[in-house]
Amino acid sequence: MKLPRPEARRTGIVVALSALRSGGSPAAGEFPDLLALGELARSWGFDLIQLLPVNDTGGMSSPYTALSAFALHPLYIRAEDLPEVRAKPSLADKFRALSLEHAEAPRFDYGRYSSAKLALLEEVFRASVGKSDAASWISGLEGFVAWQAANGWVLGYSVFSELKRRYGGLPWWSWREDRDPSRERVEALWRDPVHAAGTRFFAWLQFRAEAQFRAAAEGLAKLGVGILGDIPILIGKDSAEVWAERGLFGLGLSAGSPPDAENPLGQNWGFPVYDWEALAREDFRFWRDRLTVASRFYSAYRIDHVLGFFRIWTLGERERSGYLGRFAPTLGIEVGELEALGFDPPRRRWLSRPHLPFWRLLEAAGNDAALLHPAMERLFDRIGAEDLYLFKDGISGELDIEAALEGGSRRLCDFILSAWRDRALLEYEKGRFVPTWNWRGTTAWASLSEGERRGLEELFAAKRSTSERIWDEGGRRILGELLSSSDMLPTAEDLGGIPPYVPRALADLGILGLRVFRWTRRWEVEGQPIVAPAEWPETSVACPSVHDSSALRDWWEREADRPLFWSWAARALGRDLGEAPPRLGSADARLLLEAVARVNSRFAVYPIQDLLAMSPTWSGGDPHEERVNVPGTDNAWNWGYRLPTRLEGLSEDVELRKSALALVAARGLRA
Repeated sequence: MKLPRPEARRTGIVVALSALRSGGSPAAGEFPDLLALGELARSWGFDLIQLLPVNDTGGMSSPYTALSAFALHPLYIRAEDLPEVRAKPSLADKFRALSLEHAEAPRFDYGRYSSAKLALLEEVFRASVGKSDAASWISGLEGFVAWQAANGWVLGYSVFSELKRRYGGLPWWSWREDRDPSRERVEALWRDPVHAAGTRFFAWLQFRAEAQFRAAAEGLAKLGVGILGDIPILIGKDSAEVWAERGLFGLGLSAGSPPDAENPLGQNWGFPVYDWEALAREDFRFWRDRLTVASRFYSAYRIDHVLGFFRIWTLGERERSGYLGRFAPTLGIEVGELEALGFDPPRRRWLSRPHLPFWRLLEAAGNDAALLHPAMERLFDRIGAEDLYLFKDGISGELDIEAALEGGSRRLCDFILSAWRDRALLEYEKGRFVPTWNWRGTTAWASLSEGERRGLEELFAAKRSTSERIWDEGGRRILGELLSSSDMLPTAEDLGGIPPYVPRALADLGILGLRVFRWTRRWEVEGQPIVAPAEWPETSVACPSVHDSSALRDWWEREADRPLFWSWAARALGRDLGEAPPRLGSADARLLLEAVARVNSRFAVYPIQDLLAMSPTWSGGDPHEERVNVPGTDNAWNWGYRLPTRLEGLSEDVELRKSALALVAARGLRA
C-alpha cells in the first residue's frame, strides 16, 4: 500500500495487537479489531496506527522471536468470521467461551490462551475437512491455489511447523531427521500424504489470517488511517526460513550488542546473522519478498535495528554474553601485519589467548586444590614447564566453561569467565584478528611497551577508518535495494550508540529516524539538555516512550529528571507550568504529550498506554503494569500488557477524546 501524502505531518497510536480488547475479542486483539481502533483514531483526529510485529512466534510471547519472517500469528484470527466456523455455529461458542475465560486477567496470559486457541482452530480445520483428503480439500477453497503460488514461503513454513509439532516443539537442530533439508526434500514433505493434514492446517491458517488482515488494512485505508508496520531485522534461529534456507544465514554465529553503561558485558540476542554476500547473489530476494508481503497490509514500515544493515555485533555461538564479539563485516588484522610490528607467534598468542597463572586460579578457588582440580582437568592446558595455563582448544565460549563447572563454585566460575574475556585481540578466524572491546584494559596490553602500544593503536585506527567506509557504503547499498522493492514509506529504529554516518545515510535515502522524548538530548553538552522542539529533524518519528522502555507515568515517577523535562515542556508550550509534579496526573500527562506534539518531527506517535495516561478513568493503577517489555528478561509477564477496558469503552470517553484532539491541534493539523 502507498501512504497518501507521505510528506504530511501525522499523529498515531502505537500498540501491540494482543493488547487490544473489544466486544468481539475480549481476551486479545484480533485483525478485525484494527478497524475499530482505526475508527477510534479518526474520532481523535489521528491518522496512523503503528503496529508491533504480528508474526507467528509459536509459544514465545515476544513478537521479535518469530518462527517465520512471513507467517502471521494465528492468535489474531477472529474464528467467528471464518467461513468454516460460520458453517458450524457450535464451534463459535467454544471460541467465545475461551475468550471470556481469559478476558479479565490484568495481564494477558499469552502461552495458555494462544495454545488453547490453536487447538480450537485445528478442531475447526479437521471438522471442515471431514473424511476428505486435506490436500484436495484446501485446494478447492476459492482463491487458495493462486494465493499459494504467490506465497512461496508458505510451503517451507507449513512443513517446518508440522515437523516441529511432531517433534514435540523441539528446535530443528534437535530433530532426528530433516535437520538440513534441500528444497526438493521440503517439497517432497509437502506432498507426503502422511504429513498432509498437518501441513495443510498451517497453510489454511495463513490463508485465512492474511484475508482478515488485508480486509482490516483496506478498511483502515478507506478511513484515511495508515498502518506503520514493524519489520524486525533478525529472525529466530529456530525458524522456518533458517531451517529451509540455511545458506542465507551465518550459522555458528549470533547477533547481539557490544558492552555499554547499562550492559557492561554486552548482549547476546541469540539470533543468527545474515550472510549478506549470499543474499546479494540472489538479488536480496529474501528481503524483497518480506517487503512485498508486508506491503499488502502496511503503508509505512519500521526497520528494527537499522544499524544492523550497516554492521552488526557478531559473537561465537558458544558465548553467553556479548563481550567477545566483533562488528561484521570486519576488516580484520592479518598475521603479516602483526609480524611487521614485531609480534611473533608467542607474542600473538599472548595478545589473543588468556594466560592464567596457577596461583590466581588457586586463589579464586579459595586455596582449595580439590575444588580447583576438576576445572584444571576440563578447561586448561599447561604451557610447557611454566606455571601458566591456556584454555584448551575445545573451549570456544562461556557456555563451555559453565558446562564444565556446572554445580561447582560460583566464585571460581565467575573468575574463569572473567579470565576468558581478558584478551587484547580476538582471533575470529584462523589468522585474522580484531581488537576486543576493552583492549586497553587487558592484562596483555598492560605488559606492552609504549612503542608496541603505539604501533597497535595506529593499526587499529586504520582498520577502523576503512571499516567505517565499508559499513557506510554497504548499509546504503542494502537499504537502497530494499527501498526499491516497495512503495511503503520507510522509517527506522536508530537508537543507541549510532555512528554519524547512519543518520546521514537515512536522511539521504528518505528514511525517517526515531526520536524518543527522554533520549533526544544533547548528550555532549553540560547538563545534557533536551533538544528544542524546532530542532528535532523533520525526517523523524517522535514518541514519548517505546515498547522496550518504561511507559510515560512509570518513567516520570522512577527515572525522569523531572525539573529538566517539565521546564522543557513549559518552553515548548510557551507558558509557565509551575513546579514539576512528583506524579503525572491526567492533566500533567496531557501537558507533556502536547509538548511532544510540538516537535518538528513529521510523525508523532504515542503508545496507547501513554495516551490513556491523559484519562483519570484509565490511569489509576500501578504505572509499572503499563510497561510492555523489559529487555534481557524472559518471563510470562513480558508482553502481557493489555488495555484496561475494551475499545468500545475508550470510544465513549468524551474527555479522553478532547485530550487526543488537543494533541492533533498541537501538531498543527486540523482536528
